[in-house]
Amino acid sequence: MILQELHILNFKNIREADLTFADKLNCFVGLNGQGKTNLLDAIYLLSFTKSAFSPIDSQAIMHGEDLSFVRGAYKIVESLKLKVERSSEVDSSEVESELEITCGLKRGVKKQFRRGTKDYKRLLDHIGLIPLVMISPEDSELIAEGSDERRRFLDVVIAQYNKSYLESLTKYNALLKQRNAVLKEVESVELRVESSSKVESSEGLLEVLEMQMVPLAQAIYEERTRFVTEFIPIFQEIYDELSDRKENVTLRYISQLQNRDLATAYQQTRQRDLILGWTSQGIHKDELEMLLDGYPLKRVGSQGQQKTFLLAMKLAQAIHLGKPILLLDDIFDKLDSERVQRIIQLVNSDRFGQIFITDTDRQHLTDILRPNEQASIFYVNHGTIEKI
Repeated sequence: MILQELHILNFKNIREADLTFADKLNCFVGLNGQGKTNLLDAIYLLSFTKSAFSPIDSQAIMHGEDLSFVRGAYKIVESLKLKVERSSEVDSSEVESELEITCGLKRGVKKQFRRGTKDYKRLLDHIGLIPLVMISPEDSELIAEGSDERRRFLDVVIAQYNKSYLESLTKYNALLKQRNAVLKEVESVELRVESSSKVESSEGLLEVLEMQMVPLAQAIYEERTRFVTEFIPIFQEIYDELSDRKENVTLRYISQLQNRDLATAYQQTRQRDLILGWTSQGIHKDELEMLLDGYPLKRVGSQGQQKTFLLAMKLAQAIHLGKPILLLDDIFDKLDSERVQRIIQLVNSDRFGQIFITDTDRQHLTDILRPNEQASIFYVNHGTIEKI
């Protein structure tokens, strides 16, 4: 998928922009805080129906304005088109050679998201249509934060090529929310020493919810296992290229479903869950361990090693997805010159499709652009974007 044109109105600090892009490399240079990341976020929005950084839609609207508008015009490259047509999850009659996606945001009004001239009934149906990978400084949360961030990494990758996975995950999370609500209700009932019949009724509801959750959890676990198995060799190859094979890295997927049947686990832990007031078993407790020379990356990795690890994960994600749009936001910070040069060589290879990259250092971008005929560079200043 290639983004040919982007039209922006009142998105964060970008009042208005009408941009045309190169098929391979598009670079944005400017000081920090000028709007480079906001531009990438507008592109991200068109793939994922939401901002990468603003959890509330209205936060993406420029201060003092009531509405925001982002529209992208895409073309589907032949290799990706064939891949989509052959997918059992996509109706080939819906495949297009050109595509227009529009997102409208207005304060106090439901978000409008449109493909061509038709509004989506469910935003979930859009995910995966325009595959995209974003690498940004916020990726450090994958290491620094809890396991939910690493599960999100798994989910974002898999959901872009497997719609049934996204459906299962959405249903599982809804049922999990219901189960936790019942557990908290029973906990409060028991604290008030109310009738045992009400508690028994709630336990019956728990059994019904668990019967629905088990097959969903199993499907999610199997797809995560399949993905990680395929992903690790790609990730290790990319890390070796970036580090000149100075360290050994790997990922390890850990799940409660590896060693036990979830239906049995629910039965065995139900009383404990009633005391805790939340669900202690399931795929929502899965972990993706990051290991450097056999030790936890968070404990033994330097800043440069951690950043290289994250870059390798995200670049491997892009390769696994098959040349999605790649957004690289300020990726050279905390890396030595050797690793910077290896990144430049890597992103210039034919393993990647269209790339949008930001940096404050014009020399980095010049080095990236040098071997490319299909490249454009833009200057960003106070939300204004000009092609150089």
